[in-house]
Amino acid sequence: MFMERGYDGTSTTDIAEAAGVGTRGALYHHFKDKRALFAAVFEEVEREITNRITDSDDLRGHTGFERLHAAVTSTIDAATELPEIRNILLVDGPAVLGWQAWREIAAEYGLGVLRDLLVDGVRDGSVREVPPDATALLVLRSVDEAALYIAHAPRPRAARADAGRALDALLDGLRRPSR
Repeated sequence: MFMERGYDGTSTTDIAEAAGVGTRGALYHHFKDKRALFAAVFEEVEREITNRITDSDDLRGHTGFERLHAAVTSTIDAATELPEIRNILLVDGPAVLGWQAWREIAAEYGLGVLRDLLVDGVRDGSVREVPPDATALLVLRSVDEAALYIAHAPRPRAARADAGRALDALLDGLRRPSR
């Protein structure tokens, strides 16, 4: 319902009825409030996207840099291609959860993946020697901001192309030059 109607368009009464739990009281037995239920949905969407990306063939058999680039591209595409997902992650997510919680949940799912890809890239020589924790956080924040830029753009396709070029340029700065 959050995907179809958005947070504001979804009532707890509608959720309770659709879930077959009867009353809102039964819903509140499992979730403190509507925001807590939304947070659980938000985390599930983040988990699904992270799993989809980490299980992708794009992350197998390539250099660490190529896998990092594929993960960033796949994340932007997943977060912006489907309106329902875009609305949960990029429209309602920051508004309902608040910026701090929104960023913390995004980091919980994406930060470790990016850090591991950077470490792999440094190890295989495809990524410059960089501090992995700081770099992973900066890449994650760049991906978050690019996704927000696309989600709120009047021309999302053009914004996606522009954001893709900008992220490519940023990531190219991480690539270790060939010798």
